[in-house]
Amino acid sequence: MRPQDRLAVIQRCVVREMARLGQVFTVDGEVVRGPGTTAVAVREHPGDDGAGHVDLGYVLHLGRADAPVVWDCAAGLGKTEEEKLANAVRMWATTTASALVELAEGRGAHGDHADPPELPGWHTVQGPAAVFGFGNERLAGWLAEHRVLPALAPALLPELTGPGPVGVKLFLGGKAGDDVAEVRINGEVSEAASAALGALDWPRGERLCWARLFVLLTARQPAVRPVAPTGAAAPAAVRTAAAPAAARARGLFGRWRQARRAGR
Repeated sequence: MRPQDRLAVIQRCVVREMARLGQVFTVDGEVVRGPGTTAVAVREHPGDDGAGHVDLGYVLHLGRADAPVVWDCAAGLGKTEEEKLANAVRMWATTTASALVELAEGRGAHGDHADPPELPGWHTVQGPAAVFGFGNERLAGWLAEHRVLPALAPALLPELTGPGPVGVKLFLGGKAGDDVAEVRINGEVSEAASAALGALDWPRGERLCWARLFVLLTARQPAVRPVAPTGAAAPAAVRTAAAPAAARARGLFGRWRQARRAGR
């Protein structure tokens, strides 16, 4: 498939998948524009295995030179290159784009919010987990019962910088004796976090099964304590300004099942 044809297929798939998340995106030249200043950019995936891979960058403030861009790559399976690309974009939308939309909306409709004590100063937003392969219920059940990102905190913390958003992708699975565990922070492989993920006791079966998760981390703003006007008596009890209540977590397994029913 020619590069321009690949781009057209990927962009059409982005428009379709973002619509499933309630977002109106339209193709505008090299990017796909979304609500406000958001957009999705596409770049060529390097290497010989790029036929079923997509590299997508979610732009938060299009037009700003210093605007953060959350890049992520995804792979899809299929009989044709177009089918592989469509499935790759669907995988990205299910896990990564869901978290980004949730970060903007904060309604709990597309992801779960948390302030893990193991990651002090960081707020996390995670989209649905994509679990696929044989016997995937075991792996999905394990993910529902374990807090994976906090378990990786000692390895992650030294690599978390800036206010964010920081994108953390986790990919794990395979089968007994032939498993894979990879953690990417802002698109770059973290050897320490990947080793920590591989050391966890997630189930390894006799047949192939994998899981893909994507988490956004943003720096938490410190609570602001109101200051009484000069000369005025301080109130008996000063309350700190509270951040918006975090959306009630629905659990990874519930979100995985919901995504499957929706055909995503």
